[in-house]
Amino acid sequence: MGRLSGFRYRQIIKKLKTFGFEFYRHAAESHEIWHNPESGRYLTIPNHPGDMPEGTLRAILKQAAIEPDDFLEK
Repeated sequence: MGRLSGFRYRQIIKKLKTFGFEFYRHAAESHEIWHNPESGRYLTIPNHPGDMPEGTLRAILKQAAIEPDDFLEK
């Protein structure tokens, strides 16, 4: 297990809000679109029960231009 494993949807959202992301709209099935008005970036985040796979979280952070170390510090 890597450093980014074991995070749940609510924990991820809470941290993304500290980076300026806001809920934008619902997407297909159980996914959501989040937007950062300052950077103009959009994220697609799955809202599934259980822990989010580490690879999925890494992809979300890449979309958001957030370094994993910065994400873990907040």
